Amino acid sequence: MPTPLSAQPIRRLTRSDLKSCADLAEDRSWAREEHKWGLLLSASTTYGIDDPAGNGLAAVCVVTSYGPADRPELVAIGMLLVAGRHARQGLGQRLMNHALREAGSTPLTLYATPFGRPLYEKLGFTDIGEAETLLGHLRSPEHPPQITTRPAAAGDLPALVRLDTEVLGADRTHLIARLPAFADRLRVAEEGSTLIGYAAIWPTPATDVIGPLIARDTETAKALISSLAAGSDRPVRTVIDLRHRELLNWLKDRGLKPVTLTTLMAYGDRDLPGDRSRRFAPLNMATG
Repeated sequence: MPTPLSAQPIRRLTRSDLKSCADLAEDRSWAREEHKWGLLLSASTTYGIDDPAGNGLAAVCVVTSYGPADRPELVAIGMLLVAGRHARQGLGQRLMNHALREAGSTPLTLYATPFGRPLYEKLGFTDIGEAETLLGHLRSPEHPPQITTRPAAAGDLPALVRLDTEVLGADRTHLIARLPAFADRLRVAEEGSTLIGYAAIWPTPATDVIGPLIARDTETAKALISSLAAGSDRPVRTVIDLRHRELLNWLKDRGLKPVTLTTLMAYGDRDLPGDRSRRFAPLNMATG
């Protein structure tokens, strides 16, 4: 007899589970995005519950910790997925409770869809903002922003990590160091010899995704986006914090259309570190 679903252990997934993760995403009508799953399984901690009948994964959740390994300063939770055949059996809440126990007193954050938000509110997460996903073919601006950008070089990594840590409020070197191999293009913005922003664009089967996007101001963000999208005929997707209305309107004027609205949440009344005024777009919603 197969093990009952309620008795299936939560286990840590590895890159050998990549196909099963993509299959589960597809089961819930999400894009497979195996390239993204490869990054998550390498740079994050991914927990899963196996289907007792041997049909891949019944549920999955991705937890990404930032800061020193022995005392993380921030944890992002994402990609909470439960197979349709096992919906409404408590697997999502079970995985979330496991993630909360593992995080302890570390501040936690996540992006919630309207479907997932009631569970997160039940567990003690509160709203701290919103973000809008935009999609479409990005037209070049008539008057390009007058900010210098260039391809990132290997020697930029220390300065890039310093800027990212200052803005995020926690060190995520293990993620940033993977960007050159993960992204199609990684660009930095400079003022003199000072790094004032950076952004990456990476592929999915259907679109190119812009993120992360860290910038001193809106003009810097525009310049980075323009330089990343230049010369590409693929549709572009990005997730922009709603506080950056000027950038959102500029992107919509350039041809991107709103797709979904998600809620940024934090656990309890814990303040999140960092400077959100310079965080324009996440790498993806799973990693915050």
